[in-house]
Amino acid sequence: MDFALSEDQLLLEQTVRGFLADRVPIERVRELRDAACPNDRTLWSELAELGVCGIRVPEAQDGSGLGLLDAAIVAQALGRAATPSPFLASAVMAPTALAALGGADAERWLVGIASGELVVGVAATELFSVREGAGVRRDGGALRGKALMALDACGADLVLVALDAGTLAAVRTDADGVAIERLRTVDATRCTAELVFDGASPEAVFEGAGAACSRMLDAGRVALAADALGCCESMIEQAVAYAKQRKQFDRVIGSFQAVKHMCAEMVAEFEPARSLLWYAAHAFDALPEEAPRLACHVLSHVSEIGREIASVSTQVHGGIGWTDEQNLHFWFKRIANARHLLGGPESLRERAATLQGLAPAA
Repeated sequence: MDFALSEDQLLLEQTVRGFLADRVPIERVRELRDAACPNDRTLWSELAELGVCGIRVPEAQDGSGLGLLDAAIVAQALGRAATPSPFLASAVMAPTALAALGGADAERWLVGIASGELVVGVAATELFSVREGAGVRRDGGALRGKALMALDACGADLVLVALDAGTLAAVRTDADGVAIERLRTVDATRCTAELVFDGASPEAVFEGAGAACSRMLDAGRVALAADALGCCESMIEQAVAYAKQRKQFDRVIGSFQAVKHMCAEMVAEFEPARSLLWYAAHAFDALPEEAPRLACHVLSHVSEIGREIASVSTQVHGGIGWTDEQNLHFWFKRIANARHLLGGPESLRERAATLQGLAPAA
């Protein structure tokens, strides 16, 4: 078995990486970091022209209808360039849920997602982690409550809100009774928000959405792992490049055995993780019974090796690695934030053990 990317997938990777290198250099990332919302709609429209926005949208709704592995390739490229975008929520999680739910509203929104004209955020943190009494409920047909750590909700047109494990509501962000406040985290390249609902009327409510919610979270975890792995890839590349040009005692530091070992160990951690990512993304479409467990394993594993790679890469740079001017912190913080967005390593491993019958259900 030749388990590798196809020619089309390699071309997709090359195309997206080339576009990002040209349109989103680190100077542009710095500009977006200081914006009210880092997700730039102009950039998103350009990505839509490449087919990125509709990569998970079925062909019947004008999308590409590609698999999660293709979406993971794009997510890794976005992470490698530290690109602010609503890709995780709007291009992966929302289309996965809407395609599973079906119906006229879902199909109409999928068309908008594919064109890049409709950006959809996702508020589903309360499905796996409840903080500060957060939660959204229906009260006489209206929504009330609070959702924390909503993904890509700032600047979005629509938000999918998980009311419970089996119910999703779609709400316009400009509807009466909806207040959105961006949450400031260590990662300025990713948009997370607090949503407060005070009598907001949803555009649609989907009952019996338990399977769709689960698939949405699994797809999000694989894509988030791919994004973090892209960050790892960039940090390794930067560390190796720096070791080849930085001199001490009239020798490049890459010639010292200790530095060689540091770089080699980062690569040794990275390569198996990439294989795990490919398999988890492949399984999402080809082996759906394995997908929930693999989604937990890949995100928990990448979160762990990502923390180590981020630390070692920064150490290779020495003291300058910790400065704002050096740029490494963009990837360092993005990896750190990804560790918690869709479940920390400990909770994900516990869920995987429960799925395998190795731990009691909560």
